[in-house]
Amino acid sequence: MRAFTQLDGLVAPLDRANVDTDAIIPKQFLKSIKRAGFGPNAFDEWRYLDRGEPGQDCAKRPLNPDFVLNQPRYQGAAILLTRDNFGCGSSREHAPWALEDYGFRALIGTSFADIFFNNCFKNGLLPIKLPAVEVDALFELALATPGFRLKIDLAAQTVTRPDGKVLPFDVDPFRKECLLNGWDDIGLTLRHAENIREFEARRRIDQPWLFAQ
Repeated sequence: MRAFTQLDGLVAPLDRANVDTDAIIPKQFLKSIKRAGFGPNAFDEWRYLDRGEPGQDCAKRPLNPDFVLNQPRYQGAAILLTRDNFGCGSSREHAPWALEDYGFRALIGTSFADIFFNNCFKNGLLPIKLPAVEVDALFELALATPGFRLKIDLAAQTVTRPDGKVLPFDVDPFRKECLLNGWDDIGLTLRHAENIREFEARRRIDQPWLFAQ
């Protein structure tokens, strides 16, 4: 997965609480496990005026002009500002896949559903929890300021506003290390590839019957 170190990104405010994973990526798009290609269907039922189906050309579908991500000022946003309990519902890993494929690298909110929160770290997304008063202020600024951007520094564990105010955030040290280095579960395993090869070679000698044809 892509490493996350620093980000200077445009912010899109999704002012809804309890956004579940079926809203993030509806169930009809869960047939693929390729991780890529889900971005055009992120928030599909809110984003388009018709019902989406796998294989559709989303470029030809009618957009919902009232949905925040369809507004021109938020095109290219890399940071999604959220409300309470974002990512609740089913445990589908397709949800962070869709958000990452859309172009988001970080999420900022007061709380996230536990499984979704864990899945974000495993797929190169940084979910940041901030106090409600700070999140409220960010929503106000994002809505009032076209082109509102934030700077995120994972190593320093800070979010910096355009006015210079620095918002610290907590992150688990192990998850932080994995994101900084771009290590998903497979990447973590491959760090020990030489030890694994040595173990398999010894096992062929010590337990040859396991490899008998």
